[in-house]
Amino acid sequence: MNIWLISPYHAGSHRAWAEGYARCSRHTVSLLTMSGSFWKWRMQGGAIELTLQAQRLLEAGPPPDVILATDMLNLPAWLGLMRRSLPASIPVALYMHENQLTYPWRPGEGRDLSFAMINWLSQLVADVVFFNSRYHLDAWFGELPNLLKHFPDYNHLEQIEEVRARSEVLPVGVEAHAIAKAAGCRLNIGQRGEREHSTEAVASPTHAPLILWNQRWEYDKRPDRFFALLYRLRAAGVPFRLAVAGENFRQSPQEFAEAAERLADVIVHWGYVESREAYWALLAASDLVISTAEHEFFGVSVLEAIAAGAFPLLPNRLSYPELIPAELHPACLYNDEEDLFMKAATRLRSPRPAPPSLRRSVLQRFDWPRVAAAYDERLEALV
Repeated sequence: MNIWLISPYHAGSHRAWAEGYARCSRHTVSLLTMSGSFWKWRMQGGAIELTLQAQRLLEAGPPPDVILATDMLNLPAWLGLMRRSLPASIPVALYMHENQLTYPWRPGEGRDLSFAMINWLSQLVADVVFFNSRYHLDAWFGELPNLLKHFPDYNHLEQIEEVRARSEVLPVGVEAHAIAKAAGCRLNIGQRGEREHSTEAVASPTHAPLILWNQRWEYDKRPDRFFALLYRLRAAGVPFRLAVAGENFRQSPQEFAEAAERLADVIVHWGYVESREAYWALLAASDLVISTAEHEFFGVSVLEAIAAGAFPLLPNRLSYPELIPAELHPACLYNDEEDLFMKAATRLRSPRPAPPSLRRSVLQRFDWPRVAAAYDERLEALV
């Protein structure tokens, strides 16, 4: 098939998702993209630029068999602009990486309902709506009635169930097999034996366990909770080293600047890792990956760290319970800050890699070749 994948905000996890699927699909996937900046403008006006890109594709070749667009596209606007160029019979799928209804806004910012309405209108015109997690799907449809009831009349609440009936979960893929191989893990991790755990990838004067932060430097990931945990661990005399990676934006929360000073003596890496190989080496050196997020629709960075062998400590909420097999929830998920402190102190005093069963689960459920095959199957059925 010829698939058009439309990604108006082509950066970070959105870009990794689009390029990962294009690389692993058995079909031809053409990417229509814009740079990952000015997200509000991408949702409001990106359809114009992406119409021009689509017109150029049509001049060079046949129309697509199916269209896969992300939630950052104003899909009705784009389809309207393309109405003279594309057959109306071409099926359209919408992929919800996130949404503007339940995504937490920055402190002090008021929620602009127009962006959530773009999401809703896009879902109405799509033939199928894919969500990256069950948590995300349930959170959206749980809050959607409140959005529509905000308006005075003609809110058509009955259409919610119609759209939900054609919505389903398709996870994001990660390069789990490649990361595991780079980290020195056994490829058949169902066998007995742990990975060869080495910290040579990160220079450090000590051999204390390495804690990893590899999420975005944003307020919704709650870095204040993360660094408060580290300060408490240090006060309790629990040894550790620290690597802080992830995307660093110009207006990152002030907690990062404070932590860079207070924890300077244990920091072995600080800042975004440009090279994929260097990032994988950092994952391979890490003992413990911790999330203190207030918001998470999926969790790519955590899965990458697990694939490299890092033991995860994650909130027992959001999308995280879906990532971890149920039998490992007691070990990997925490219920509150006290539970997190106790689990982190235990893991740091007696470090061990992620269990082989957990790494096997990541490879079986989230490795890109397997995930791309599921995408292919669903899009083929849609056509």
